[in-house]
Amino acid sequence: MSKKVLRVLQYVFLTIASIVSVFPIFWMIIASTNQSVDVTKGTLMPGGYFFENLKTLLASDLQYTAAFKNSLLIAVVTTILAMVVSSAAGYAFVIYKSRARERVFSLILLSMMIPFAALMVPLFRLFSKFNSMGPLKVIALNTPMAVIIIAIATAFLIFFFRQNTQSFPKELIEAARIDGLGEAGIFFRIFMPTNKSCYAAAIVVTFMTSWNNYLWPLIALQSPEKRTLPLVISAMGSSYTPDYGMIMTAVVIATIPTALIFFLMQKQFVAGMTGSVKG
Repeated sequence: MSKKVLRVLQYVFLTIASIVSVFPIFWMIIASTNQSVDVTKGTLMPGGYFFENLKTLLASDLQYTAAFKNSLLIAVVTTILAMVVSSAAGYAFVIYKSRARERVFSLILLSMMIPFAALMVPLFRLFSKFNSMGPLKVIALNTPMAVIIIAIATAFLIFFFRQNTQSFPKELIEAARIDGLGEAGIFFRIFMPTNKSCYAAAIVVTFMTSWNNYLWPLIALQSPEKRTLPLVISAMGSSYTPDYGMIMTAVVIATIPTALIFFLMQKQFVAGMTGSVKG
């Protein structure tokens, strides 16, 4: 009898936890279909104003479409570059041995303890100087690369790829070297295809982090046409009379890319986060 009661309590707890977890998403979708006054009242019934809210959003001077494109560009480019740079660094820390290897890796891990707030002023001063340096203008303030470049080699991603590389079969590397394949070929033609689950997990984390990034784009992107979605959505809520229906519509649309990325790669994400290697 006690086992049955315990199981019932477990299911009750899991049910409550599921409702608590899903309710914000449910409320967000419901709110996007209602007018601002209905959202303020806390209605939980779907309305018929989603397309009206969408029309208001696209007709506003917030440049939501441009912000969506900016966020997509930054997130995609950041993810692609981070997969190459950070995975190459993590791969090198395991495959190539040297006396200073562990010391350098320890310094990279120590950098995770520095809060980003402490780096904002130095980064701002550094990137502001690039405006007058000719070819380096491409990574100066108020450019997408100013946001991208600081996210392509993070301590977390390097650590993540290093841990997964430790379980990579070294026999494949030795066999490839015997067959005459170069080091770059081993990395791109053997290591990367073999670690699909690892890369899938890293893609999900990197894309979602870049897509939701707020603080550094707020500092680096100073022109309205260069702003990303988090900046535009934040500006919507700071008006004197916020249109909550329009805001929730904007949030729903902004959630779609990250939701698609996660659901398309959820199996590989779980496998990659547990450190498994699949061919």
